[in-house]
Amino acid sequence: MLWSLTLAVALPLLPAADALVRKNDVGKIPALGWNSWNAFGCDINSEKVLTAANKIINLGLKDLGYEYVNIDDCWSIQNKRDESTSRMIPDSSKFPDGISGVAKQVHDLGLKIGIYSSAGETTCAGYPASLGYETVDAQSFADWGIDYLKYDNCGVPDDWTDTYNGCVPDKGNFPNGTCPDLTDPAPEGYDWRKSKTYTRYTTMRDALLNVDRTIFYSLCDWGYADVNTWGNETGNSWRMSLDITPDWARIAEIANENSFLMNYANFWGYPDPDMLEVGNGDLTIEENRAHFALWAVMKSPLIIGTALDSINDDHLAILKNKYLLDFNQDPVIGSPAHPYKWGYNSDWTFDPVHPAEYWSGASSTLEGTLVLMLNSEDATATRTATWNEIPELKSHDAYKVIDAWTGKDLGCVKTKYSASLKSHDVAVLVVKGQC
Repeated sequence: MLWSLTLAVALPLLPAADALVRKNDVGKIPALGWNSWNAFGCDINSEKVLTAANKIINLGLKDLGYEYVNIDDCWSIQNKRDESTSRMIPDSSKFPDGISGVAKQVHDLGLKIGIYSSAGETTCAGYPASLGYETVDAQSFADWGIDYLKYDNCGVPDDWTDTYNGCVPDKGNFPNGTCPDLTDPAPEGYDWRKSKTYTRYTTMRDALLNVDRTIFYSLCDWGYADVNTWGNETGNSWRMSLDITPDWARIAEIANENSFLMNYANFWGYPDPDMLEVGNGDLTIEENRAHFALWAVMKSPLIIGTALDSINDDHLAILKNKYLLDFNQDPVIGSPAHPYKWGYNSDWTFDPVHPAEYWSGASSTLEGTLVLMLNSEDATATRTATWNEIPELKSHDAYKVIDAWTGKDLGCVKTKYSASLKSHDVAVLVVKGQC
């Protein structure tokens, strides 16, 4: 089903004073790294973590800014904490030197390490989680040398469950006051800062701020509790949807949802459409390319989720695209690209199958404007970027253009640029200056 949505006013950016500002610019721009879950699930150990860390270096990913090596669920002893300290216990069969041991080895490579817990009594796989143990666990993570915490939303007991978990109606970000993936929208005017979800996530934030280590805080509350309105003051990124899967239908659905949230993205806090599936499943090369490009221009965290010791050259080239990485990691301009028209649909149409197709954003690192065109259809189709439709370019009719996929200089392009795109492919242009 399609809905038309008119935007009466732009969603406000949260003031910088409300953002979770960290030392050494940790969390100022989107995180780049790798996570174990999409590749290995619960079948994780120190060898796989260190293999990924070494591959980040050997494949040239570290040189491009990828720095976090993140351990997801299933790293601890199940159903048990240390009786004397109440700490979670790393599984010695998976991590013989403990989490601190693998952290030291990752740090010795010049990288950072992340870990996983949940704002409930158990993790999604049924391991000990942090609700009620936030202070203990934050101190454990700091002592072990952790640099990044992914904090999930599983194992929440009934007495910590909110009456509502959807968004607030009529916020302008979703049609007819509905929230994709969510149920039970709250009444208009509901203050989510009084919710139990907010309390669960801010309690861990405060615990992390009270330890003597800067730990990137990645909220994973699946878009519940209108997290876009308080995520920036609570964490450095926040999940805006349920989990991604390696199929185009799900990728398009998440991209569609996130396209309505771009005014919440800026320095120190970014909506997170979940980890990358580049290299996984049966995605075509075009779908892999479109997935990465959309995530990059939305200034999402770019967390690789495939086995790096078996990645093929085509998928690696996508993850290493310097133009898209430079746009994503811009140290001067924090705002992402925005849709300047929807293309397949009328503007501001909510459609899980056909997300916004035309995006643009200014970039200091690229010294110009990045333009993206998506073919969301199931067959080859032409997409055209017309300069006078693009906010950053409408003042002139001729520009110097580079193809971001090939690096080819397209010369001086007048009025517009057209590309024939296979199904679910994207063209990405760097438009540098008038000519």
